Amino acid sequence: MDVLKRVPVREQDPQVRAKNFEEVCYGYNEEEAVAEAERCLNCKNALCMQGCPVSINIPAFIQEVKNRNFEAAYQIISESSALPAVCGRVCPQESQCEGKCIRGFKGDPVSIGKLERFVADWARENGIKPKKAEKMNGHKVAVIGSGPAGLTCAGDLAKLGYEVTIFEALHAAGGVLVYGIPEFRLPKDKVVAAEVENVKALGVKIETNVVIGKSITIDELIEEEGFEAVFIGSGAGLPKFMGIPGEQANGVFSANEYLTRNNLMKAFQEGYETPISRGNKVVVVGGGNVAMDAARTALRLGAETHIVYRRSEAELPARVEEVHHAKEEGVIFDLLQNPTEILVDENGWVKGIKIIKMELGEPDASGRRRPVEVPGSEYEIECDTVIMSLGTSPNPLISSTTEGLDVNKWQCIVAEEATGATSKEGVYAGGDAVTGAATVILAMGAGKAAATGIHEFLLNK
Repeated sequence: MDVLKRVPVREQDPQVRAKNFEEVCYGYNEEEAVAEAERCLNCKNALCMQGCPVSINIPAFIQEVKNRNFEAAYQIISESSALPAVCGRVCPQESQCEGKCIRGFKGDPVSIGKLERFVADWARENGIKPKKAEKMNGHKVAVIGSGPAGLTCAGDLAKLGYEVTIFEALHAAGGVLVYGIPEFRLPKDKVVAAEVENVKALGVKIETNVVIGKSITIDELIEEEGFEAVFIGSGAGLPKFMGIPGEQANGVFSANEYLTRNNLMKAFQEGYETPISRGNKVVVVGGGNVAMDAARTALRLGAETHIVYRRSEAELPARVEEVHHAKEEGVIFDLLQNPTEILVDENGWVKGIKIIKMELGEPDASGRRRPVEVPGSEYEIECDTVIMSLGTSPNPLISSTTEGLDVNKWQCIVAEEATGATSKEGVYAGGDAVTGAATVILAMGAGKAAATGIHEFLLNK
């Protein structure tokens, strides 16, 4: 085999998968995983680890894959990551571990993400669980939210012997993993539910349908329930809109609502009565991973689907893999274009969208070239559904019901990056509740940092 080229990964045919919700990528089988692992140079100063927000010992686990010792590989990953089967599927490896891989300087980097996925899937299929703490330390910690940040923080604390309870507002654990990311990228029962069970196997309790700030406050958790520290990993579930005319029309959705109806509430699945707009022509506004998810979902529900984005393809914030998959499936990209108005019929329903063409000017604060309107270039396209995918911010419920908790102008909780400590003693925060919408793995990194911060705080208390 050519060591400069990665072992290709098998995928569902685009024409077939565009009509179903089954997982797109099949991952590696045992022989493919071992062959790919053999490409790893086992660097002494492993740059790939520097690119991993949760610092997995990547060369060590890959060596175990090479030796076909998959259980050992899983335990190495589990020391650092509570959600390997998730990360192997949705992490932006190309800009993290694989982006720093030495192999990638002269050829393809090692497919670290696909190897992680293989190991995690093998462990699940063979009933292998992460190792629990040998003894409890007698301290209680509350975690708010069961998304990637909360699960990671809870898992790390449980391994240190803490009694951890996660409080989740929704009826199912997993946070954005269950409501935000579609089934065809991240299977819910097979992968997410199994990863949640692994966290519970460490001794973590999960209470669903508990809305912190309504059901109970943070102060009550500490003063009445006896929790000595609290981690807030409540995510960013409040959608943003453009503020253009017609945004209140029937048939306009935030990507958050649209995806929640489909993913968590199973609108795509027979036997569920969850209503969802199965439009004939759907326009998704935005260019991130969530926009790709919404567009690919609308396509699978039977619509002609367009992505309208105000910059060019080079500036698309979505992962290259997601853009590639969307194009293969038939999503139409209308780039360097921006909506100015949503057109509404006499009954209050969307009938079209008014768009202006853009051109790129000088770079702005984000380092990307700023889009500038082209005068007189407006035109209209017919559509019956518009999905706004413009990012999200944290729900202000927790911050408004917790005295002494500082937030910034975007309602994000102010927390130290290294420890997760907030302005309120004993209260820590991380993930999208602090940064606004970001990636699963960055939220996990924040959960990990906060677990260390909480541990140090309670040791010195």
